[in-house]
Formats: sequence, structure tokens, C-alpha cells
Amino acid sequence: MHRRTRALQISSQTKATVYARDGGRCVLCGRAGDPVAHYISRAQGGLGREENVVTLCADCHRRCDQTADRPALRARIADYLRGQYPGWDEIPLTYRK
Repeated sequence: MHRRTRALQISSQTKATVYARDGGRCVLCGRAGDPVAHYISRAQGGLGREENVVTLCADCHRRCDQTADRPALRARIADYLRGQYPGWDEIPLTYRK
């Protein structure tokens, strides 16, 4: 497996940590969800680290990926992550060679 692919994947340990951090609930609407949503997308080199992954329900995940609501939802997710990780910053969450 390519190094970049490995870096972008969400490990089972990271999923478990994020699931516990988020209480198994979508950080946007509160419904049950899965910790598989990258804040910075895999396509843009977003790492599979807990600081870049949140739990979203299927509906909110689709809205984040496929609708015009994306900027507003990303802003809410960024605020949530800032609350979880003091000093949270997007820059170290992107894959670099």
C-alpha cells in the first residue's frame, strides 16, 4: 500500500477514539453515526487522524459532501474540533511528502 494511502486511511483505533469522543453521535444533528468523515477530505490529502475525523450520520455526511450546505457545515465541524483540541489547526492535517 502506498504511504499516502496509508496516511489518509482512518485506522480502527482512530475510529474507536473518535466514536468515544463524539459519544457515537453525529456532531451536527445528534443522531447515531459513524466516525468516518474527514474534515479535510481524503481527495485533498486529509489525514486519518482523530483531529481530522468526526462522527456524522449518513444524512449529514451526504450533506457535507454533496450539497451547497458544505461551507456552513464545515464551519460548524471546525468549531467543534477547536472545542475538542485547543490550538486545533487545519495545516498539519494535510498529507505532505
